[in-house]
Amino acid sequence: MAYWLFKSEAETWSWDQQKAKGAKGEPWSGVRNHQAKLNMMKMKKGDLGFFYHSGDQKQIVGTVEVIREYEPDPTDETGKFGLVTVKALQDLPRPLTLANAKKDAKLKDMVLVNNTRLSVQPVTAGEWSHILKLCGA
Repeated sequence: MAYWLFKSEAETWSWDQQKAKGAKGEPWSGVRNHQAKLNMMKMKKGDLGFFYHSGDQKQIVGTVEVIREYEPDPTDETGKFGLVTVKALQDLPRPLTLANAKKDAKLKDMVLVNNTRLSVQPVTAGEWSHILKLCGA
């Protein structure tokens, strides 16, 4: 199993909207970055991810599961980009802010800390378990 982080501005697609989709999940469409695309191409059904609110909030707020692997993104007229489908799993009791992640020595190499602009990024197993502990999950 692999771990990931999915970023979305709360005003565009929020954690509450993701949760409202229930078991059918939601396609993670609209990604137009080649590195993020390559990350999504590596995802397998059952992989887990953090749901991160970018923009003003800048915090990890929940966990998701990949329920459908990479396929073409119908919102991309060029045909170059794809999507995966994710469903919400759980709220994190205590969200982890980017500011706090940057202060944590165990997260100093995390992609989120070093490349805050990448919309879909890998998370190591160690980072995953450490963040879950920090968030009280």
